[in-house]
Amino acid sequence: MKIAILPGDGIGTEIVAEAVKVLGALGLPLQLETALVGGAAYEAHGHPLPDSTLKLAQSADAVLFGAVGDWKYDELERSLRPEQAILGLRKHMGLFANFRPAICYPELVDASSLKPELIAGLDILIIRELTGDIYFGQPRGRRTATDGHFPGAPEAFDTMRYSRPEIERIAHVAFQAARKRSKRVTSVDKANVLETFQFWKDVVSEVALEYPDVALDHMYVDNAAMQLVKAPKKFDVLVTGNMFGDILSDEAAMLTGSIGMLPSASLNDKGQGLYEPSHGSAPDIAGKGVANPLATILSAAMMLRFSLQQPQAADRVETAVKAVLADGLRTADIHASGTQRVSTREMGDAVVKAIGKATTN
Repeated sequence: MKIAILPGDGIGTEIVAEAVKVLGALGLPLQLETALVGGAAYEAHGHPLPDSTLKLAQSADAVLFGAVGDWKYDELERSLRPEQAILGLRKHMGLFANFRPAICYPELVDASSLKPELIAGLDILIIRELTGDIYFGQPRGRRTATDGHFPGAPEAFDTMRYSRPEIERIAHVAFQAARKRSKRVTSVDKANVLETFQFWKDVVSEVALEYPDVALDHMYVDNAAMQLVKAPKKFDVLVTGNMFGDILSDEAAMLTGSIGMLPSASLNDKGQGLYEPSHGSAPDIAGKGVANPLATILSAAMMLRFSLQQPQAADRVETAVKAVLADGLRTADIHASGTQRVSTREMGDAVVKAIGKATTN
């Protein structure tokens, strides 16, 4: 099983190192190959997604990705900024379906900003369409310079668009996922204002007819944002477009206590996937050993389950994470009174130890 390891920038190298360590503890026949991406690739090759990195990703069974970005690259032309690497990978690998689970572990109920009774037992799945919408609409704007800025420009704009096949395939993914859960799908749109999302609503409703065993409801995105805070456990599977999914999944991250706990998977129609934590590169804490590696470790578990067909190994990793949290170990983002604060490396070591302990038992 070939895995492309793309640590990226900032804390990406630290958190990916811990996930790789955890994968090594499973005793599986894995072939790991590392490449530069993001700002690190720009420094070495003059582009955030070099051809060699893209070819490696396309040839791998799965990609384990850290994070990209740094404020020092903000003045670069947009096409050369680190974030273009992840957009390029999504486009060239056809990664159209993004899974972002938001689970509140019992040990972290008090870490959430919401009342315990609102989030205890939370287990929702946000499915975000990843290759359409305003992020990929053309043209991207009018500029009077090539550096990504608009001095003196009369206007700037981005076009929002979706085709029927794009909506149909993400809707099928959502309904199929719901069949394995509580059989409820909430489609999030802004159909009252945007023609694009009236079209989205209509197409999702048509697809729903093929899944009579799954309940479907529609919700405007502003109401969905409010309900995620007011009554998050009312949701099961949420499916939405690229931009709305980007925002709502980050909101859902904070329900769990920390975005450092949220994994994600981006899949194409062949089962090939890119797995990454939902958080960013956090250059302000890079190199300090305080980043939470659990989202990346849990992303590796999703990789084992969805792309490598190793569900038992995925279960071992997820069980080990639960055991470490039950033992009271916490990185800085989830540390609280009565728990033991540990470093990035120590958290990874603890998960490896928990896997080994479970294996011997």
